[in-house]
Amino acid sequence: MAAFVSKARAIRTVSQRQARLLFALDATASREATWSTARRLHLALYDAAADATGVAIQLCYYRGFSEFSASPWLTSGNELRAHMDAVSCLGGATQIGRLLSHYLQVGTPATPVRALIFIGDAVEEGLDGLLQLAGQCRLKQQPVFAFQEGRDPHAQHALSEIARVSGGAYAAFDDQSADYLRTLLGAVARYAAGGRKALTQSGTEGDKLLLSQLPE
Repeated sequence: MAAFVSKARAIRTVSQRQARLLFALDATASREATWSTARRLHLALYDAAADATGVAIQLCYYRGFSEFSASPWLTSGNELRAHMDAVSCLGGATQIGRLLSHYLQVGTPATPVRALIFIGDAVEEGLDGLLQLAGQCRLKQQPVFAFQEGRDPHAQHALSEIARVSGGAYAAFDDQSADYLRTLLGAVARYAAGGRKALTQSGTEGDKLLLSQLPE
């Protein structure tokens, strides 16, 4: 019994020390037409995160009438894929402010959340309020990495500003960008696990590209 308790405590300690990141999806109806393709790109994160040992991921999404979901902290590919497979699109407004508020609240000093990856195609909320939340993320050293599907100019401006103010980075993608997205997601996963030092030591093209956007 004593050995069991000791092992359980050790597992809990390792879990608490794991680097954590949020992976968030806009699952509103505007993405339904490209959801099958987009989901394949989403799954690139799971392969990328697998290369960053010790990273726990929480999958978040919003859709419908004020529906917001956050999974438990997940550490295996099978768990991540099971949660991803359960997500479908439903009409509704964007809830990026709610997502950012969750991001700011979900971490603790003992279990900080190192990064937020957000994938979406629209921003329907007031930018001033979103940038205030992004500024709070910057103060807590919790950057936002925003990946925009499509080329909507308003979303491009809003998401790039949220990323910049928070101390993160922005990139656009489409159905031809699987390799590009995978490269950047891998860089974000490494950043979550080891910070700027991990990106500098890695020296891959994706890590260099991410570093070029991050503030000093």
